[in-house]
Formats: sequence, structure tokens, C-alpha cells
Amino acid sequence: LWDTYRALHPLYTIIQEDKINDIIQSFLAIYDQQGRLPVWHLMSNETDCMIGYHSVPVIADAYFKGIKGFDEKLALQAMKKSATWDHLGLPAYMKKGLIEADDEHESVSKTLEYAYDDWCISIFAEAMSDFESKAKYERFAKAYEFYFDKSIRFMRGLDSKGEWRTPFNPRASTHRSDDYCEGTAWQWTWFVPHDVEGLVNLMGGE
Repeated sequence: LWDTYRALHPLYTIIQEDKINDIIQSFLAIYDQQGRLPVWHLMSNETDCMIGYHSVPVIADAYFKGIKGFDEKLALQAMKKSATWDHLGLPAYMKKGLIEADDEHESVSKTLEYAYDDWCISIFAEAMSDFESKAKYERFAKAYEFYFDKSIRFMRGLDSKGEWRTPFNPRASTHRSDDYCEGTAWQWTWFVPHDVEGLVNLMGGE
């Protein structure tokens, strides 16, 4: 899903709309079997190969495009369970609202992706009249703000004291051993698709 939720699944809602409910039913069947929505299944097994819980935006995207042939209450339950799973920095994220570098590698990328997924949960929860969950995940959706260093205008890792990680090179990428996942600060700084205006404000202008 890390490779497909951004563009391929939204495309499916346009060119293969009749398949979407089957896909979501499969997501929910996997939730029933493994206790959370799929992250990256291969040959019917969860690999946890990448970051985020991106079944969430796939389901939300379908719902808000009027594709609603699935159990919506179960879907919300599955979303919330997946967002609180005990792995990949989520315990620290749920406790503090962000992941520090001492908590988990790829802390910036993971938090940025969790923030987007949580925004999707918040709007889906609102549609389900679960306003408590809406407010909770709406707060998490703002987590990207913690990482924006206004002095250099990049998303940047934080240590356990809340100080910027040094040395900092916006073009550096050491896969799975720094603050970013398969990318650099030049790429990850822009990953706030759910709050473009918020990022514009942090940048100081368009």
C-alpha cells in the first residue's frame, strides 16, 4: 500500500470502481484475521515492509467518492486499531504526538505519514458522527508542525530533548538509519497533502 495509496488506488476509483468494494472487503477480512488493516501483504502474509497504515486513506477516499458498499462502522474500528498498534514508533507517537529520533528510526517520515493517515481517520470519524475520534485524530494530523525548522525551512529530526538533530544535510539519505525513509529532507518536507495551507504558512508564503 505504501507504493499504491497515493495514486494507483485513487485511479482505481475512476477506472475500476466496481472493484473497490472487493478491495475494501479484503482489507476488513485481513483486519479480522490479523487485528489491524494491511500494511504490505505479500502472498497473504503481512511483511510490515514500509511505513504508515495506508489502508486508511484508501478506504476514506472511496467513502467520500460515494463508494459505500462496506461496513463503515467496522472500517472506522479497524482504522483506529491500526493507528494504535504497538510497533514502528506508534506508542511514542500516541503518547507524545510525535516520534523523536531516540524512539524510532525514520522518525520524520513515519510521523508525517501517520499525520496524513490520522487526518483521514478524523474526517471519516466525523462522517460516522464519532466526534471524539475526530478531535483526537485531527490533533495528530498537525504533528508535522513539530518537525519544521523555520530557520532553514526543512522538516528535520528531533532528539529526546526536543533539539534539532545534527549534523543536518537536506540531501542526505541513509536508508533506514536516519530520520527519513527512502528519501531526503528535500523530498519529505513537502509531505503534508492534507494541510497544504498549513505548510504554506510554515514556509512563510507560497
